[in-house]
Amino acid sequence: MDIVELLAESESGFSVLDISERQKRRMSELFRIIIVMEQRGWFRKDPATSRYGMTYHVLKLAHRGTPTQTLTSAAAPVMQELSTRINHSCHLVVRSGTQGLVILRQENQKRHANLSVRLGAVIDLVSSCSGQVLLANLAPAEWERLLRSMPRLRGAAKTKLEATLAKVRKRGYEIHQSPITAGVTDLSYPIRGFDDKVVAALTIPYLHALDDSLPTSVEQTRRLLEESARQISKSLGATR
Repeated sequence: MDIVELLAESESGFSVLDISERQKRRMSELFRIIIVMEQRGWFRKDPATSRYGMTYHVLKLAHRGTPTQTLTSAAAPVMQELSTRINHSCHLVVRSGTQGLVILRQENQKRHANLSVRLGAVIDLVSSCSGQVLLANLAPAEWERLLRSMPRLRGAAKTKLEATLAKVRKRGYEIHQSPITAGVTDLSYPIRGFDDKVVAALTIPYLHALDDSLPTSVEQTRRLLEESARQISKSLGATR
């Protein structure tokens, strides 16, 4: 598990020697473990650099062993239809500790220019559209626990965020300009489970076009997103 967590934090991967040095363990002790993990599909080895990295195997296991499987099964066909109608991609985000995690995405298949978020991507809860929807719907006790694990949210930062989340909660969704990509408006709606608690956020990064090639405006897209989020929620047993 130490090796798994180490590789999960690396974009370019590590060689066996790198892993040995960082874990302060002998190469002979680690080599067999790494080989077995590679054979079972957890790790992949770059033949050019001999560096090991993570595969999507852990994500697949998470889908099978958690409520994520039911969530993605319910969301996948709806997201595909939504993407086709609006000519944009969409993705589904859940909260994982102090971060958001993309567990499902649907790429737009029609436009030659497409903005999509990588499956398994980690999302900042505080600044992202998806994250603010998830945070806005936390129970008070969960919110307090999260604050204790995020030291940067103190004083003015906490006050500003809580004001933003209050607006999101009242409106029922979030819409704002992307904090990282110019020309993109992010829209996000909550997905609710059978107990009406928010379990995920369905999000569209609306990539603006200079011509009239888009079939829906931002407002039309928002309404279709709301409809899709409600459809997924109802299939999960939500009543609202």
